Amino acid sequence: MSRPVGCGSFDCVVPDGYGLSLLGAQLAAVAGVFCPGEPRWRLPRVVAVGAATLLVGGNVLAAAGALGLGRSLRPLPHLPSGATLRTDGAFGVVQHPIYAGLLLASTGAAILRARPEPLAALAVLASVLHLKAGYEERLLRVRFGAAYDEYAQRVPRMVPGIRTAARRRVRRRLPVGAGAWGHT
Repeated sequence: MSRPVGCGSFDCVVPDGYGLSLLGAQLAAVAGVFCPGEPRWRLPRVVAVGAATLLVGGNVLAAAGALGLGRSLRPLPHLPSGATLRTDGAFGVVQHPIYAGLLLASTGAAILRARPEPLAALAVLASVLHLKAGYEERLLRVRFGAAYDEYAQRVPRMVPGIRTAARRRVRRRLPVGAGAWGHT
């Protein structure tokens, strides 16, 4: 086990390489969305406008989330010592506004690229961000306990209005005080 810089207690321990692996996969997937190449199909104007709107809107949402974190913003999934639970601003709309914004912007970019490779990279990015969000949620649950549980019940993960039965079951199964991987 290793501790990220600025992390002083068990609740933000990151297994060796896991956080770096997620970050590396995220960066590779984003690069894949912007892979070079000529478009393979023409986009109808309405689709291009919609994709551009996703690209801009996603960047705005991600920026709002980043500004909301301020100096607590980190690329690796861990909680710096002294971190507080953010529940206002963009974090009052979705639990992971940076990831949601990145997915929206990448969706718009992948559509605008008009090639299959960026769309495949988008699927990889969605999977990686799902894993990264889940890991961060376990850390948040350990650090903030019932306050995080209440927040997680009230605010959707990444898409407003969408909560799945599976997410509710996972929230109930992990006891407060469990380790980052669900171990006590």
